[in-house]
Amino acid sequence: MKAYNAKDIRNIALAGHGGRGKTTLAEAMLFMAKATDRLGRVADGNTVMDFDAEEKKRKATVSTAVAPIEWKNTKINIIDTPGLFDFAGGISEGMRAAECAVIVTSAGSGYSVGTEKACKAADKRGIAKIFVVTKCDSENADFFKTFESLKEEVGTSLCPVVVPHMNGDKVECYIDLSANKAYKYDNGKATEVAMPSDDHLAELQEAFKEAIAETDEELMEKFFEGEDFTADEIAKGLSIGTASGLIFPVYACAGYTMDAVDLLLNGIVASAPSAADYAGEKAGDKDIPCDENGPLAAICFKTIADPFVGRMSFFKVISGKITSDVPAFNARTGESERMGKIVTVRGGKQEDAGAIPAGDIGVVTKLNGINTGDTLCSPKNVVTLEGITFPAPCLSMAVKVRKKGEEEKVATGLSRLAEEDLTIKFETNTETREQILSGLGEQHLDVIVSKLKNKFGVEVDLTVPKVAYRETIRKKVEVQGRHKKQSGGHGQFGDVYIRFEPCDCDGLEFCEEIVGGSVPKQYFPAVEKGLRECVAKGLIAGYPMVGIKATLYFGSYHPVDSSEMAFKTAASIAFKNGIPNAQPTILEPIGTLKAYVPDDKMGDIMGDVTKRRGRVLGMGPADEPKMQELVAEVPMAEMGDFATVLRSITAGKGYFSIEFARYEDAPQNVAQKVIEESKAEAEE
Repeated sequence: MKAYNAKDIRNIALAGHGGRGKTTLAEAMLFMAKATDRLGRVADGNTVMDFDAEEKKRKATVSTAVAPIEWKNTKINIIDTPGLFDFAGGISEGMRAAECAVIVTSAGSGYSVGTEKACKAADKRGIAKIFVVTKCDSENADFFKTFESLKEEVGTSLCPVVVPHMNGDKVECYIDLSANKAYKYDNGKATEVAMPSDDHLAELQEAFKEAIAETDEELMEKFFEGEDFTADEIAKGLSIGTASGLIFPVYACAGYTMDAVDLLLNGIVASAPSAADYAGEKAGDKDIPCDENGPLAAICFKTIADPFVGRMSFFKVISGKITSDVPAFNARTGESERMGKIVTVRGGKQEDAGAIPAGDIGVVTKLNGINTGDTLCSPKNVVTLEGITFPAPCLSMAVKVRKKGEEEKVATGLSRLAEEDLTIKFETNTETREQILSGLGEQHLDVIVSKLKNKFGVEVDLTVPKVAYRETIRKKVEVQGRHKKQSGGHGQFGDVYIRFEPCDCDGLEFCEEIVGGSVPKQYFPAVEKGLRECVAKGLIAGYPMVGIKATLYFGSYHPVDSSEMAFKTAASIAFKNGIPNAQPTILEPIGTLKAYVPDDKMGDIMGDVTKRRGRVLGMGPADEPKMQELVAEVPMAEMGDFATVLRSITAGKGYFSIEFARYEDAPQNVAQKVIEESKAEAEE
């Protein structure tokens, strides 16, 4: 593919609800532009964009894919993002690299959650939006129902550009309102036909003119006077209005049959923002125009850690150019990065490239020092571009290897996968000694486990993680700990009296009240050490003990047989004798939950939180329209499947955060269950 100037580059992110036809539309665009020699089908597992083994198996997009096409002397970088909520990290990647979000929905669908999330993601980045209503050729498809549902949310800013003309329940032709022409399609091939005439079409034409008029005062005046717009005025209005967000063009098409996909491509070339005009950014107080001759500034928006090809870093270049012979500066690490091989990708296929110029997208291989979100720049003009905000993982499971001894292999594999998917979190819980994997949902974790097997050859199972309980005491006791042993020669002797009582501390508070030297000072550290070793593993369920004050107040010693070891042992004896009589109890971790849910689902979520023994602290309007914030304190042990339940109840609209707050007494039935499980585990 030839090199393009930024003014002739369009970077678009396909986004929207899962199953609405994004990947099918991408395949149609690729085939229409002759970038492929066959039309891939999701159902057949042979698409360019869904090239990963997991995507072929699931017949759904699970990671962002990039493919460039050429259309009317313009390069269009298509960024196909996942629609399933479990893979929302891909939307963050795609939006960061695009100047325009092409939000795909299907004829007959309403304003779905995925559409709403895509719109919010585009608004957050401040990029243009184009709506595509695909599957217009499907049985019982209803473009106008979808158009009206979009209009309810967007208002008169919605601008119908290409609409279907129906003959009964079938599309007779597609009408390009921007050119006032109609086209009939046969397997994607267009034939111009006479413009139909009916009242519904007249309404749409009026809506189109009104939206165009909104972009310019002179055009608005012309509109009110009933004058027609010229072709140049329409083109200018669409271009300015789309880029500025004053209007949101709508295109009808059928990706599977490629009908009207050419009209969509024409629209993207004509009205989607060019990289030259809209890829420029600010870094702090510095303006960085999209200029190929400027100093280098590029953002890494995606990473693939392939075990065979190596690390692949996807860059959107804002200024200057990336070339293989000139090192670049990593603004995060302060290190110079030697460039690897430069390629352009079309799905899973690579093609060598000489450079990645300003406004364009490309890949540099084997850049081990670069992470997603990093800025590459000139060492003479160091800048840090805005990074990428990813959704936080909300579902955690413990990882159990199927073959003993492969824990390190698992850790290596998951760490590599976490490099390419920043919505994955992997850590080892030192207390429970479990490897914990966190992600965005059940499907997400399932894909990670499958990739771990296919890419790194290790199999694991996921189980509910252990909860980090604590133990404490509720009663004061005084107890003696005496250790005496004689076995020829020097014996062992240590004798302590210790008072155990509850206190407000994170572990053990050790004090001494020795009078008259009944226990010499040199043995105090040994007594404390013996107690600290004991509180690390409680007596009733083996969990660490907290909130205990231990005071050494009396004892005795032998001038020959006493030693540090003897007093350490005496302290542990005192602990084991005293704690069972100090009303030991189980403490459970409590978290502060902040859940954000649609107004009409608040009652259902409150009920679910209550069932989990949660205490609602308050609720009120959230920052987002039609959303409420619920604040509650909940036992962490009860929250394992909350992410799944919240998504189910709110149809994917709800989200939450939870932070550890404190420990408090577990109810008797919970405590008893914890103790029994601990005993059963110890017997295994």
